[in-house]
Amino acid sequence: MSKYRLSEPHWPEKTSPPAGSPNVLLIMLDDVGFSDFGCYGSEIATPNIDALAHRGVRYSGFHTTAMCSTTRAALLTGQNHHAVGVGCLANFDSGYPGYRGKISSDAKTMAETFRTFGYRNYMIGKWHVTPLTETGPTGPFDGWPLGRGFDRFYGFMDAETDQYSPELVMDNSHIEAPGTFESGYHLTEDLFGHAIRNIQDHIAALPNIPWFMMVTPGACHAPHQAPTDLVDKYEKIFSKGWDVTRQERLARQIDLGITPAGTELPPRNDRVQPWTSHTVEEQRVFSRLAGAYGGMLEHTDIHIGRLLDFLKQADILENTLVLVLSDNGASQEGGPNGFVNAMGPFNGRRESISEKLENIAEIGGPNSHSNFPWGWAMASNTPLKRYKQNTHGGGIRDPLIISWPKKITQSGIRHQFCHVSDLAPTIFDLVDLEIEQPGTTGISFAGTVNNPEVETGKKTQYFEMFGHRGIVHENWKAVAYHEPGTAFEDDTWELYDLRHDFNELLDLSQSESARLASLKELWW
Repeated sequence: MSKYRLSEPHWPEKTSPPAGSPNVLLIMLDDVGFSDFGCYGSEIATPNIDALAHRGVRYSGFHTTAMCSTTRAALLTGQNHHAVGVGCLANFDSGYPGYRGKISSDAKTMAETFRTFGYRNYMIGKWHVTPLTETGPTGPFDGWPLGRGFDRFYGFMDAETDQYSPELVMDNSHIEAPGTFESGYHLTEDLFGHAIRNIQDHIAALPNIPWFMMVTPGACHAPHQAPTDLVDKYEKIFSKGWDVTRQERLARQIDLGITPAGTELPPRNDRVQPWTSHTVEEQRVFSRLAGAYGGMLEHTDIHIGRLLDFLKQADILENTLVLVLSDNGASQEGGPNGFVNAMGPFNGRRESISEKLENIAEIGGPNSHSNFPWGWAMASNTPLKRYKQNTHGGGIRDPLIISWPKKITQSGIRHQFCHVSDLAPTIFDLVDLEIEQPGTTGISFAGTVNNPEVETGKKTQYFEMFGHRGIVHENWKAVAYHEPGTAFEDDTWELYDLRHDFNELLDLSQSESARLASLKELWW
C-alpha cells in the first residue's frame, strides 16, 4: 500500500482565548494635558470620557515619556522606549541602537502577544513608530501596524495630519481621504466610523472571539481643527485667560480629589506673561486659538461617545476593558503667541499679531494649521510645571482612565505611581493572560483597579527626552532641565519628595544633597 494511503488529514488546533476573555479598547489622545478632561478639572465638556471615569478608575500618578513616538513604543512593548529603539521621534534614524525611530524587531508588541492567544487586533489612527523613510508606498512594511501584529489598520503614519485633508493609509496602502471640508469630512469622525465598522465586521464573522483595538486620533495635536460652533463656544469660555483658568482648574482638582488639599500653583512657566499684560488684540487671538483646542477635544469626546454607544447597543460594553489616556503633556510647540499657520516658520515666515488677527476667522478651519500659545499649554497641564518634551510633571504626568463594568467593583481615584511601560503587563494581568515577555520592564498595577491602597511594586523609573532627564525612586524625584546647546555637566538638578509635593514646588536639592547624588548616580 502506498504511503499516501496511510496518511490522515490533520488540522492544527487553533489558539483560542480563555472563555469569557474581554475585548480591550485603548483610546490614546495626543498632547492632551493633565487637567484637560472634565473629570480632571477642566471646563471642556468631555461627558463620555467622564462617564468612563465615574464607573471606573482615574489615576493621578500615571506617567508617560514626554513625547508621542516614545510613549507609543513603551505602551506597545511594555519596555522603556530607549530599550526598543525609540529614544526620540520616529521621524529620523540616528544610527544608534536606542534612537532608530522604529520598534526593535525582537521587542514583542501587545498586538503580537494578543495574537498568540487568538485575539483579532485593530489599529485606528496615528501610528508614528516607523521612520518616515519607511512610510512610503514601497515600505518596507515590517514596522507598519500589520507588520507588528495588527490585522487591520486605518490611519496615518506621521506625527500629525490635517483633519480635513489627511494623509491616510488603509492596511499597507496609501489612500485618498473619503471626503473634504466642503463635503463635511473631519478625520476624527472618519476614524471612529472605521473603528465601529471594524467591530461590526468582527462581530459578524467571529462573534465569540475577543478583539484588541487601539484608537489614537490626531486630537489634540496641532493642527487644532474643529467645527466652527465648538470653536466659537470655547473662544468665549477662554476669554477669561490662562491665569483664571489655572486657578479654577486647580480648585476643581482639589474638590475632585485629583490633587491633594493645599496644592498650590507653581509660578508661570518661563517667558509666559500674565494674561492681563497682553493687549486686547492679543487676548482675542489667544482666546480663539484656545477655542480651537477646546473645540477639538469636545468634538473627539462626542465621537468616543459614538463608539461607546455602539458597544452598548451591541451588548459588549460590559465585558470590554476600556482605557483612555494621553501620550504626553500639552505642547509648547505653539510658542509664546501661538499660530494660525504653524507651518510658517518652517518656510521662513513669521506671523505678527496683526496678521493673526487678520486671519482669526480661519482658526480651526481648513485654511489654518493652528496651535495655541505657551500660556494655554501651561493651563492644560495645571497644576504641573513645563510641557511636552520636558521631564518635569507637565511633560510626563498625564490622565489615565480604566473602565470595565463587569470587573471593576471599586470606582474612584488611584494615586499610585505608574508608567506607560506598565500598561501592557497591567492589561495582560487584568485580562488574565499568562505571558512571558523577555526584557519587559513594565510592572503590572492591575491590583490597584479594585484596591486603592495596594502597592504596585514599582520603585524606580527613569526619564529622558532631548537631554532633559529625570528619575523617580521610592517617591523621590530628581529632574534636570537641559538647555539646548549647553554641556550636560552644567545642568541644574532639582529634587522633590513626591509624597508631600504633588507638583514639584519645593526643591530639596540643597538640604538633601546626598540623596540627590545617589539618584543622579542611579539615573546613569
